[in-house]
Amino acid sequence: MKPSQDRRFETRSPANARGVIVAPGLELPCLIADQSAAGMKLRLDRAYPLPSRVIVIDVGQALAIEVEVAWCKGVEAGVKRGASAGLGGLVPSRLAAARDAYMRAGGR
Repeated sequence: MKPSQDRRFETRSPANARGVIVAPGLELPCLIADQSAAGMKLRLDRAYPLPSRVIVIDVGQALAIEVEVAWCKGVEAGVKRGASAGLGGLVPSRLAAARDAYMRAGGR
């Protein structure tokens, strides 16, 4: 049996950070299991089909990250990073729902 090959170009590191997935009509807690400069692996509380584009909130970093869902398998999902913005102050209107979700998750 051949060992599986990691096709990532970037080194990934464990994160174990609390997150929230936000999309129209969706607010779902998650764990950011690991991350790299290019993407993240998310662990959900339950298997849930995600839309192709969502916002992931890193609650500890007060950061909203626009991502593209690359794959979903059971309670895990892999996403590709896009633009990100801090949630500590004023945010663009497209991130208003993310800021609200961040506040509900205990952000300040």
